[in-house]
Amino acid sequence: MARSDITIDLGAVRRNVRVLLDALAGAELWAVVKADGYGHGALDVGGAALLGGATALCTATVSEALPLRAAFPGARVIVLSPTPDDELAAAREAKLELVVSDDRPLPEGVPVHLKLDTGMGRWGLSELPTPQTNVVGLMSHLATADGDLAFAEQQIERFREATAPYTGYTRHIANSAAALRLPSARFDAARCGIAVYGLSPFGRNPADDGLEPALAWRSELAQVKRLEPGESTGYGRRFVAERPTWIGLVPVGYGDGFRRHLTGTRVRVGDELQRVVGTISMDSFAVELPARLPVGTPVTLIGDGVLADDHARVAGTIAYELACGIDARPLRAHRSVVGA
Repeated sequence: MARSDITIDLGAVRRNVRVLLDALAGAELWAVVKADGYGHGALDVGGAALLGGATALCTATVSEALPLRAAFPGARVIVLSPTPDDELAAAREAKLELVVSDDRPLPEGVPVHLKLDTGMGRWGLSELPTPQTNVVGLMSHLATADGDLAFAEQQIERFREATAPYTGYTRHIANSAAALRLPSARFDAARCGIAVYGLSPFGRNPADDGLEPALAWRSELAQVKRLEPGESTGYGRRFVAERPTWIGLVPVGYGDGFRRHLTGTRVRVGDELQRVVGTISMDSFAVELPARLPVGTPVTLIGDGVLADDHARVAGTIAYELACGIDARPLRAHRSVVGA
């Protein structure tokens, strides 16, 4: 029997794509589905994004791209990270598009995007060479579109100046945050990841930007017990009852992706938000209850107003990392797809 249930709403993915397309005002949207679609399922999300109006899918590696090519033979599939030489033949056979971010000779027989480092300080060419015949795109990546907009605008202007001499190439620099906030970053296409899944690139309520979280994660109370004053729950006695306290044990832990740093966050037990207490174990966590509740009471970890972004603030991380860390394998959870 499943310890938890994960539901992916593909209708929400399609609606998020349309929200982003409206914001882009004519630029294309390319859906980033690396890391198995940020933990949501790359094939499911990729198909929904294409149906919603996305015109390309982006991955980090060739191995991530190959199943997408098999599932969507007519779609553009772009590999964003550097491709090792021993994977070029597979990329060429699968008709993938590759990103080149150093000064090695361009791979032959495959469409290429040249990546310029305009301030990210990561992958990217320091200067843009004259594009060769198999170059189809010119790109860069923004470091601060979710915060320091002044620096983002500097990057955008550097990119604009560097690419101005070249025409006929698809120019793309915008991510989700820039698509929603920086009209100057639109160019010809935007590579959007987190917002496609209905998570906020700004770490706040995604509804503020018209986005709907696609992932819901639910479990139930597996045991309910009363702690007397001075009694504790979990490793290290991080929670010691000061008064008679009912707690519920939920059969989900950091082995499932509910991180150890989420002590103190809130989940929905029945219809009310309740506080997670004590140390989160590999396979369970405890939640403080207002009274004795029956075993089997539903617990919502994400969904129904419980936001991954709220959990991320408690854990000192970002919703991207939490979503990627959820284990949806059948050995740990039951996964279903709706809205197909």
